[in-house]
Amino acid sequence: MTEPLHDKKLRGFASDNYAGVHPEILAALAIANEGHQVSYGEDVYTEKLAEVFEKHFGPSLSGQEIEVYPVFNGTGANVLGLQAMLPRWGAVIAAKTAHINLDEGGAPERVGGLKLLTVETPDGKLTPALIDQEAWGWGDEHRAQPLVVSITQVTELGTCYTPEEVKAIADHAHERGMLLHMDGARLANAAASLGVPFKAFTTDAGVDVLSFGGTKNGMIFGEAVVLLNPAAAPGMKFLRKLNMQLASKMRFISAQFIALLDGDLWLRSAAHANAMAARLRAGIDQIPGVEASQRTQANGVFAILPDGVADRVREKFRFYDWDEARREVRWMCSFDTTEADIDAFLAAIRTEVSNKSNGAD
Repeated sequence: MTEPLHDKKLRGFASDNYAGVHPEILAALAIANEGHQVSYGEDVYTEKLAEVFEKHFGPSLSGQEIEVYPVFNGTGANVLGLQAMLPRWGAVIAAKTAHINLDEGGAPERVGGLKLLTVETPDGKLTPALIDQEAWGWGDEHRAQPLVVSITQVTELGTCYTPEEVKAIADHAHERGMLLHMDGARLANAAASLGVPFKAFTTDAGVDVLSFGGTKNGMIFGEAVVLLNPAAAPGMKFLRKLNMQLASKMRFISAQFIALLDGDLWLRSAAHANAMAARLRAGIDQIPGVEASQRTQANGVFAILPDGVADRVREKFRFYDWDEARREVRWMCSFDTTEADIDAFLAAIRTEVSNKSNGAD
């Protein structure tokens, strides 16, 4: 194939997964592609990866070296991490909006064999008080035992936990004999937004197991399960294979993470995506009839549009409804979103809102 099948000028705001692969990561893959390397993680790239992650996240609070397990995708990372943390009778407390609850096809429960105990949150963020709505019943044989709390950073509603908020949750969970899991599909965007290193709101804050995302920040595929407290997830080496997440050509996941994390590519890409979301948010704040519905703290913008406007704008720019009953939509920005993309999108929104207010069909 010499010509692309898609329109290279087409832009969208439905997901940061719509973006292509960052050129620096493509270059790293080309370099890793030369010659032969041992399969199933015994390659030099995966060996180097442990050092790179240790720089950002280690050592653990107990002084142990952290452990890193590359996997194929985010759902696999979450299911694998949670399954390793729990006995068969264990349950996970999570926000009702959590990805593990709404967007993973029941995989945590069907594949992982665990129970989700979900809590309503106003902004996607759990608190110790909200956790306590489901943190009870230990020793009751009729109730799945709440043994893990899972939080998402950045949350599904685009909000960020501060290091202090994560530590409060970790301390609260640990005091009650529970562990803390973090779904970090957009962890780089959170770090860029908060202006702190990864370690500040993960290892140092008391997170036990982390699902670290790369796909949404410019990788072609691949995530990682990071054991910040290795004792919290025994058997990971065996569970990864059991869950069909052991890559034979693992060097191609590891090489991408090295390109992303060994320098500042992760921060440049995430900060740019966040900045584009801030530009979009500033623009919609100036459009009468459009109401921002969540805080814009990373690379996502949530808004409520007048009836019928979303479908008209979607004829030019694809995006998803978040809460159709409220006419709430979600717009995501990526490492390759440009100011021109934002301005063209805002112009389309203004036009359709104006047409609506003027009674145009």
